[in-house]
Amino acid sequence: MNRLNAIFKENTKFKTFLLSILITGLSYGLYKGILDNYLVEVVGMGEMDRGITEFFRELPGIMLIFILAAFYMLSAESLYKMGALIMLVGMGLHAILPPTKVLIILAICIYSLGEHIQFGMKSTIPLEYARPGLSGTALGMQNAANQIGTLAGYLVVVVVFSILAQTQPYRAFFALATALAAISAVCSLRLTGNSKTDEAKRRFYFNRKYTKYYMLEVFYGARKQVFITFGPYVLVLFYGANTATISLLFAISAVACFFAAPVVGKIIDKVGYKAVMISDTLILVIVCFFYGFAHYIFPRNVAFVVCCVNYVLDAVISLASMASSVYVQALSDNPVEVKATISTGVSVNHVISVFIALFGGWIWQTLGIEMLFIASAILGLCNSAYAASIKT
Repeated sequence: MNRLNAIFKENTKFKTFLLSILITGLSYGLYKGILDNYLVEVVGMGEMDRGITEFFRELPGIMLIFILAAFYMLSAESLYKMGALIMLVGMGLHAILPPTKVLIILAICIYSLGEHIQFGMKSTIPLEYARPGLSGTALGMQNAANQIGTLAGYLVVVVVFSILAQTQPYRAFFALATALAAISAVCSLRLTGNSKTDEAKRRFYFNRKYTKYYMLEVFYGARKQVFITFGPYVLVLFYGANTATISLLFAISAVACFFAAPVVGKIIDKVGYKAVMISDTLILVIVCFFYGFAHYIFPRNVAFVVCCVNYVLDAVISLASMASSVYVQALSDNPVEVKATISTGVSVNHVISVFIALFGGWIWQTLGIEMLFIASAILGLCNSAYAASIKT
């Protein structure tokens, strides 16, 4: 506790904020750990349905910049509270609505809206609460609380669904996740303060010198969305992975990224952002090949393990996206320009993501998973080729 007091200002509700982050992470871990299997086993969603679901889940990400602009008069704490309450409603709908495709997509979209509203505030509030010169440390504490909570949620799913293999308690877990979301919302309502929202997140910022960065975000958003949307779904729908296995895979990916992130950051500093941006997508081609064709090369049980390993590997190489932020920093004239450019890049990323999710579902349904991951590999090669044209 003394460590926290040294990082955050005394007159702030930083303990309440971090507790809210931790509980939100736990609720999300329970939710994310069961969602893909629930959509397949209970709702009966196929390949195209998953793409449609992801299309609507990502729409709030595109709308976010307009939402923040519309509520510009509200403090970061007020927006954080709003996000918490919307997430609570969305999670509660998962627990009470009949498992029909339309109603579950509605619940997912509402939860995602609250999640996206909170997302930006999770970075803004710690910066306001931090003592001078400790902003980075404060952000690290916020991220650690979120990661610990999410990982704990995944592990709870692994344990319970392994024990109750015959009676998968989806409804009970949605109810538990809702209860945790309610506790988190109560914590968030206790936040006081009038922290200013980040103006960089409330507007689009375009400058010709960042054209290549915007294009790299297009390629990255497209290839990222294939694995986020369809990576776990292939394991569930094609290989029959159960809920405990998928949640364990998420947990392993989270731990791998936790340890790999500092290493990737050092590699970027040592070899340069350009080399990392080129090489990470070349590795992606190998990942995509095995994800799409492992079932032709290996026995089915071995192919499943190969795909699981490749899923974790993709999560790790996705950390190389940090290189694009370093690229923006190298081009920028001031920190405000960096934040505004990266915020716009995230919006561009979301725009392409929603359409890739929709189109990817169609490719899988009509042409097979092989073509889906061939398309992802091609996008990776385009990313590498474009990154190679960057002048350092």
